[in-house]
Amino acid sequence: MIETERLILRKPRPSDYAALYAMWADPLMMADLGPVKDDAASAATLARHDSYRHEGLGFLTVERKSDWAVIGFCGLKRGDPPHPIAGEVEAGWQIARAHWRQGYALEAMTAALKWGWESFDVPRIVAITAARNVASRAMMARLGMTRLADGDFEHHAFAAGDPLRHIVTYSIDRP
Repeated sequence: MIETERLILRKPRPSDYAALYAMWADPLMMADLGPVKDDAASAATLARHDSYRHEGLGFLTVERKSDWAVIGFCGLKRGDPPHPIAGEVEAGWQIARAHWRQGYALEAMTAALKWGWESFDVPRIVAITAARNVASRAMMARLGMTRLADGDFEHHAFAAGDPLRHIVTYSIDRP
């Protein structure tokens, strides 16, 4: 568990699923991330993150302290093959649309990165997003990440011609 002034980041539990599934089913929320998810795809996402837990990784539920609302999913995981970042510690975040522009992603990810540096002996932490995802790229910059000149790649999960296929990579070196 990671705690900030306004948030608790913790392992997902079944009572979180409705809020997380709703977030992943929102077309505007997913516009720069990938296709909307049905319940089966949402369950698969949670299962994939559970597969990282033996290392202490896997994204966490973002819960707001003021009302215990589940507002997002973020943290650190292992970069997946066949991507160039496979095996590296990868940061990521998703905050439900109703909670955008309130500083929650920055607060959560600042704490997650601090926890990552304390927990893992890695030289850097990376993050990836679609090149067109201006909001995520701005967040990466606010977190102190810089774009890797050699970090662009085509994401295998998106068809040729899909605007989400072209991925950029950012990183932050160990402080």
